[in-house]
Amino acid sequence: MFTIGDFARHGRVSVRMLRHYDATGLLHPAHVDPLSGYRYYTAAQLARLNRIIALKDLGFTLQQVQDIVDEKVGVEELRGMLRLRRAELETAVAAAGARLVQVEARLRAIESEGHMPTNDVVIKSVPAVRVAELTATAASFGPEDIGPVIGPLYGELFRRLEAAGITPTGPGIAYYEDAPEGGGRISVHAAVQVSAPLQDGAFRILDLPSLDQAATIVHRGSMDTVLPTAQALTRWIDANGYQPTGHPREINLECPENREDWVTELQAPVTRA
Repeated sequence: MFTIGDFARHGRVSVRMLRHYDATGLLHPAHVDPLSGYRYYTAAQLARLNRIIALKDLGFTLQQVQDIVDEKVGVEELRGMLRLRRAELETAVAAAGARLVQVEARLRAIESEGHMPTNDVVIKSVPAVRVAELTATAASFGPEDIGPVIGPLYGELFRRLEAAGITPTGPGIAYYEDAPEGGGRISVHAAVQVSAPLQDGAFRILDLPSLDQAATIVHRGSMDTVLPTAQALTRWIDANGYQPTGHPREINLECPENREDWVTELQAPVTRA
């Protein structure tokens, strides 16, 4: 038998954790000296300890862990629990990856401060264009709120267009407005250029108004990393005597499978300050 200290070392856990497992009934010592109260464990108990630690690291509660190791949970129920936990972990990993991308974009925006684009920004008029669109609301204009809304919108829009027998005739155009309900919410419009009659139905077909003056800049790469480009455009507008009159439109010039190869033009409506 092993003392609690030796068993903790072999199991790579703390003595305090073993005492807690004993108190909760997860892992009792094989023997307790009635005189000294010292706890003793056997090597065979390492198997149960390993299962407890593995299940705990998967995020199960101690009660769930106890039910599993005591075989109170059937095989099918355990399989369902593990699948659910796997999905939760995958979601957490994806969310962490998205946050990392935004942190990197913020760092690039900080690094680009003071570097004013001189040849990249072009002032031009933008003609009206007919588009089919779907609209939804995002909690804010932050990329962490816009991204999860606009991606599925485009997927659904193209599905509905295909079902209606309508083929896009030009690039995708994402544009934004302050939502009527306020609170910083944003109306997200996922649109694509089409040649079809005006309609409201499974999707809306409308004429997107022209822009008399737009400050435009081209962003290369995923829209998850657009922040430095967008802020460079903002600095140019301010430094050159203009003021924005609305949210920039995003024109998807090239959208290959690899998002890092995307080419997107930002069109910010402006007027002379």
